[in-house]
Amino acid sequence: MNPVVGWSLAAAALFAGWQGYGWQGLVFSATLIVFWLVLHFNRALRVMKNAASAPVGHVQSAVMLHSRLQPRLTLMQVVALTHSLGRKLGAEPETWAWSDAGGATVTLMFTGGKLERWALSRTEPGGAPDRLLESTD
Repeated sequence: MNPVVGWSLAAAALFAGWQGYGWQGLVFSATLIVFWLVLHFNRALRVMKNAASAPVGHVQSAVMLHSRLQPRLTLMQVVALTHSLGRKLGAEPETWAWSDAGGATVTLMFTGGKLERWALSRTEPGGAPDRLLESTD
């Protein structure tokens, strides 16, 4: 969810609670907002806990990861897909990579916190990389 939309909805809930039920409505709206924030925090913690138990930058199948990627995914959503933290390759644009045991690597480029481009490459038996697929938004 877009943060501007989320905070606008929270402000609208506070305003509606205040207008409808006074300070009790305001407290109820604030309780709902805190509950929503705790749910998001719990989800992020669960994703990071699952990722912590896997090797950094490793996935079962890079080809399957490549097929499941979509434009505008956040890094948190990608980590939830891979069950692993990626290897950071660069800062501008933010670039991360995941590899599998067969030598295939998926490289993801994020702009503004959203997935913009990704590419799948494989290493040939001789050691030279062979670029297979590249996707962009």
